[in-house]
Amino acid sequence: MRIAILSRGPGNISTKRLKQVAEARGHNVQIINHAECYVTVEKSRPVVRYRGEDLKDIEVIIPRIGQSITGYGTAIVRQFEMQGVYTTTSSIAINRARDKLRSMQILARADVGIPKTVFARETTDVDDVVEQAGGAPLIIKVARGTQGNGVVLAETRKAAQAVMQAFYVEGVNFLVQEFVKESAGEDIRAFVVGGRVVASMKRQSLDDDFRSNLHQGGEGTAVKLTDEERKTAIKAAKTMGLGICGVDMMRSSRGPLVLEVNPSPGFGIEEVTGRNVAEKVIEYVEQNAKGKQRKDRVGA
Repeated sequence: MRIAILSRGPGNISTKRLKQVAEARGHNVQIINHAECYVTVEKSRPVVRYRGEDLKDIEVIIPRIGQSITGYGTAIVRQFEMQGVYTTTSSIAINRARDKLRSMQILARADVGIPKTVFARETTDVDDVVEQAGGAPLIIKVARGTQGNGVVLAETRKAAQAVMQAFYVEGVNFLVQEFVKESAGEDIRAFVVGGRVVASMKRQSLDDDFRSNLHQGGEGTAVKLTDEERKTAIKAAKTMGLGICGVDMMRSSRGPLVLEVNPSPGFGIEEVTGRNVAEKVIEYVEQNAKGKQRKDRVGA
């Protein structure tokens, strides 16, 4: 098949691994910087252009859309969808997953365990927000963020008030979430492909940082999921309409709590676990690309 990996980083380990495995399995692979793409919108003729040429012979795209360019990247994915090109992750699913509030709303509706969460912007009812989220300490995060950026631990009610007021002044939408002390500084990443967990790791901060992301200096180790954690990861992926994703969870006294469902998970998990995740992704492409693109039933 003719496969295009939409990625701004051809040297990125995830992009390189996908290209390596796909080519080893006989596919023709092209890495396309979606930030350099542009579209022609015309009646009955959706076109994606790249470096002066139409991208018209591509059969499959694998979107690797970064958080900072979600809006533009998903517009390019949408144009490919209009051409009838198979995509491993739909444009609407990427946008949905990147909206932290929408993600929490959808997961909660499906009875997936999540931390207590309050969404706010300009409220002056700080005490009630704190109370509704379970009291201090609290996690406060911007509604759109990734890799642990835009996340603050407010250890006291007064600190929470100061952070919320700062976000209020900046006109930022934010989420206030309970702090799960039994899982402080660690979480679990389950890599889901086609309704199966193909690799899982525990991420642990190396100092007193409450964030465990590898991008924040956290350390990853392979971990065996419990049956409940595995079912939760699979259900979260299905609920969000994502065939390929990373599900981040915390272990709590009331069971696994989903923090985020990442539509473009990194492949650092391969080195940690020794699992060939890239191969599972390409196998998923081979099994699904020739069929009809599934209708998204989750909604915006």
